[in-house]
Amino acid sequence: MKTVVVFGGAHIDRRGRIATATTLGASHPGHWFEEAGGGGFNAARGLARLGLSVSMVAPRGGDAEGETVARAAEDAGVVDRSFTFLDRRTPSYTAILEADGNLVVALADMDLYTLFSPRRLRQRALRDLVEAAHLVLVDANLPAETLQAALRMAKAAGASTAAIAISPAKVGRLRPAFPHLDCLFLNEAEAAAIGGEKSVTAEGWPAILRAAGIAGGVVTRGGRAAVAFAGTTIATVRPPEIDALGDVTGAGDSLAAGFLDAWMQGADLGACLRAGVAAAAITVRSPLAVADDLSPERLAEQLRLVSPAEILFSQAHHRSAEKDAP
Repeated sequence: MKTVVVFGGAHIDRRGRIATATTLGASHPGHWFEEAGGGGFNAARGLARLGLSVSMVAPRGGDAEGETVARAAEDAGVVDRSFTFLDRRTPSYTAILEADGNLVVALADMDLYTLFSPRRLRQRALRDLVEAAHLVLVDANLPAETLQAALRMAKAAGASTAAIAISPAKVGRLRPAFPHLDCLFLNEAEAAAIGGEKSVTAEGWPAILRAAGIAGGVVTRGGRAAVAFAGTTIATVRPPEIDALGDVTGAGDSLAAGFLDAWMQGADLGACLRAGVAAAAITVRSPLAVADDLSPERLAEQLRLVSPAEILFSQAHHRSAEKDAP
């Protein structure tokens, strides 16, 4: 069984969903929902439900919310290696959603993550954990120096590495770690924050991100085609139509889980992206950030509804091929 270690956010997600059309500056009827969340934690639970052996390392507070996170890890089959600050509050993410599930605005209370310093990574138990891992996944909730140290340690141990961007404001923390990163998961706003410009097409993002120092990654574009790139290969996949949108929270994290699960099985880039898109489609139909029915069997069913990947090659590849042609 492939083993994964995740360093990142594991906290409480609070979501308020508006029941009517949204008018900014006004009060609306609606309801609140609360569950464990965090980009890294959502992906960790998705990977565990897809059959991988997953350990999660994150700081949390000594409060009821921290206990909720611990129970969620146990329920999903994630090995909880997190550490507790008894006198602190567990971080939280509070979002307001429109009636259709799309995000209006969110507030992240994440100060506790600043206490996850690189010194923590020197602990023998964590070093041994990384030494045995096939994949190390991080998210940008953690400090830049910790992300860099974790990914450097992973590459030195021979593990594959991946990261979740989290937000346009946080993705810059990953920049010093780009030399140690195999795959970065971003949406278009996060990609623009790193690349300094926007692409109007899926196919335009790889060149922008490669110029920023990213070797490989996936850019999601809502209901439009997602794009993945690695080496000279570019793959795009259009998401299937969703008849009943539950909640978009966690969709990108589920895409990362589906993609990485296929990647760990040795699938090609197009197949990895299709698996990621299928996992995200399962999640957006659910009111939860990690769908209860996410499983290898459910993923295989959903894959039948995902269109084939379109495989492209970079201009550099074409120029090299033309030069070498007889």
